[in-house]
Amino acid sequence: MGRPPDPDAIAGFRAARSRVLDTIAAACVRTGRDPGDVTLVAVSKSVAVTRLEAAVAAGLTLLGENRVQEAESKAPLLAGARWHLIGPLQSNKARRAVELFDVVESVDSVDLARRLDRLAGEAGRAAGGLGIYLQVNVDRDEAKSGLRPETLEAELQALAELGNLRLLGLMTVGRLVGSAEEARSTFSRLRELSERLRGRVGALGTGLSMGMTDDYPIAVEEGATIVRVGRALFGARPGAVAGR
Repeated sequence: MGRPPDPDAIAGFRAARSRVLDTIAAACVRTGRDPGDVTLVAVSKSVAVTRLEAAVAAGLTLLGENRVQEAESKAPLLAGARWHLIGPLQSNKARRAVELFDVVESVDSVDLARRLDRLAGEAGRAAGGLGIYLQVNVDRDEAKSGLRPETLEAELQALAELGNLRLLGLMTVGRLVGSAEEARSTFSRLRELSERLRGRVGALGTGLSMGMTDDYPIAVEEGATIVRVGRALFGARPGAVAGR
């Protein structure tokens, strides 16, 4: 057994978690939403296991990793944590992703969805299958990954028929903008797309994963059910994406 987490570190993470949850709650009040409908994913990229032990003890038990390899090194050491993959998934890492993660939020192509469906079936995932979010490039930004809205509209019914996956909802990565308010149009477009698609394909869930450290209050106002927050919880980290 290793040393227990540092009590001061736990207290610091508990305070940071409370600040983020209070901000989420305030955004929900402004729009008449229930704060309980918004889930906080703590983006743990580049955060050492010793700090994550304190974070988990402070209640940050849902962790989001960008890379399969990093999660693979951390997961066995962090009892009580659950894991979302929020970064791009290479095909050759898909099998390990199915084994490691509760949810893959970054399914950005039809081919990847089909591969995950096959691997989830081979792995004998529990009833209901592997939970996924379909990553959508709603801004049609050439620098971003994700399904174009028109591609998703054309392929959604086929995706809904993949029996080993649960389509929990849609995910997007916001543009790098000068102010949080400038990100609002990205989030509103994802919400509107979700509403339109769910009117046609009932298997698509209501989840909307959108918003990071710099803009998550705006994302919540526009309907986010998951926010992916790193820097507001863990501080700046080398290699972390701006805004997270």
